[in-house]
Amino acid sequence: MNPLIQLRDLAVHFPVKTGFLSGSSGVIKAVDGVTLEIPRGQTLGLVGESGCGKSTLGRAVVGLTEPTSGTILIDGKPLTRDRRVQMIFQDPSASLNPRMTIGATIAEPIGLNGLRQGRAAIKARMHELLDLVGLPQSAAHRYPHEFSGGQRQRVGIARALACEPDIIVCDEAVSALDVSIQAQIVALLEDLQVRLGLTYLFIAHDLGSLKHISHRVAVMYLGKVVEVAPKAELFANPRHAYTRALLSAIPVPDPSIERQRQRIILNDDIPSPANPPSGCRFHTRCPVAIDLCRSEVPNWQEVSPGHTSACRRAEDLVKLMPDPVTSAAYM
Repeated sequence: MNPLIQLRDLAVHFPVKTGFLSGSSGVIKAVDGVTLEIPRGQTLGLVGESGCGKSTLGRAVVGLTEPTSGTILIDGKPLTRDRRVQMIFQDPSASLNPRMTIGATIAEPIGLNGLRQGRAAIKARMHELLDLVGLPQSAAHRYPHEFSGGQRQRVGIARALACEPDIIVCDEAVSALDVSIQAQIVALLEDLQVRLGLTYLFIAHDLGSLKHISHRVAVMYLGKVVEVAPKAELFANPRHAYTRALLSAIPVPDPSIERQRQRIILNDDIPSPANPPSGCRFHTRCPVAIDLCRSEVPNWQEVSPGHTSACRRAEDLVKLMPDPVTSAAYM
């Protein structure tokens, strides 16, 4: 299947300033050489701890952050700042203008991009989008503060759809919502994907929130992607030490099994992206690291069809680390 979007060796570095008038004294390597692709109509889940660079990568895909190097291709052509890629932000309270009605918020991108001509056509399209995300047409005359968090996120989805995109970056789109509302929003996104043929980059900080919506999952650590696999394969057979640690943090809905599980506790905090460790960037926290992990960058290896890992000990992890107990039976 041909990819709709491809990232090739993408890097986003930010200069570190030592003072108001001083020059740069270094760089923050927020994203540092990421290569990924997403087929049309599928969802790639991108997961990692806070500060690993996943939101910066998402903003680069949308065009809100300028890449330092690398290439972003859509249908084989370099990305330009066009309406084909849109974003759903984490906090709908902060991303919606409190002084604009819901109707104006959704209608504005329709008019700016010339997708409909005339006020009546723009208004009709706005009402169509409200229906599409499960909001009444009467919502058009109200303001964001009059809605719940889940309803505001539906407005954010409608605004993203107003530009008729092919790709939507969902940046922690459900993490600020109650668990029951998260399920509703995920179900809405899945339904819209089928109906409209959308492609998603779904960013989250825990694997649990990705297990229903993703087709494939990429695990990111300190600016680099360390493992990519089909969702079921990743949950059943994680082949990077960091992935196994993330999976061990997901509760299992069986009390007898949950009581017997051995959590994988990582030592220390995540290192600074301004001064990342040598070799494998995870080695400072990895419970099974060896000397080569500290001195040499691991090569990517395909451990099974479509499943790649940048872990030198990928073949031995089943024997070396506790079972995170996250098989497809719990998905």
